[in-house]
Amino acid sequence: MAKTMTVPKARLQQLYQDQYVAELQKDLKLDNVNEVPKLQKIVLNIGLGKAKDDKRAMEVATTTLTKITGQKPVQTTARVSIASFKLREGNKIGLKVTLRGQRMYEFLDRFVNIVLPRLRDFHGVSSKAFDRQGNYSIGLNDQTVFPEISFEDSSLTHGLQVVCVIDAKDPAHSKALLEKFGMPFEKEQK
Repeated sequence: MAKTMTVPKARLQQLYQDQYVAELQKDLKLDNVNEVPKLQKIVLNIGLGKAKDDKRAMEVATTTLTKITGQKPVQTTARVSIASFKLREGNKIGLKVTLRGQRMYEFLDRFVNIVLPRLRDFHGVSSKAFDRQGNYSIGLNDQTVFPEISFEDSSLTHGLQVVCVIDAKDPAHSKALLEKFGMPFEKEQK
């Protein structure tokens, strides 16, 4: 009889299941537990439009995403040609990684507790970066705030975008979920 090995859940995943679901249901006055906002996936994007001719930029960005997420990124290509940008259909213009499950929760935990506090002049993330569906986007100008990136990897700086895709009724519910996860929103000034 084969023994199945159970993998321990990520810290935030365990907290969400054991504690946050019940708290959010009570705080948001939801009747059904299935209405509670849920983090579906986190997508990391790097746009390399300027460096489309530079192979080294693509290699550095690929290394960055692989080290940060533990997954191999997928190259994104241009869907249409734009002459003024010297862009042809099919050109490689960026990279993306989609995180789900345990890796998603582990990344969010590191992002909130290690990466964001390392940003220079950081006063919190904007509470206006939600779209109509309740998804949240954060843009970073420099990849060197991640502890996985060494000095050699940071010779060519580039930004990246982190998108938290959340299943929620509205942005207010999404914000409540991210606050439970420890996302440091900036204080609103009166």
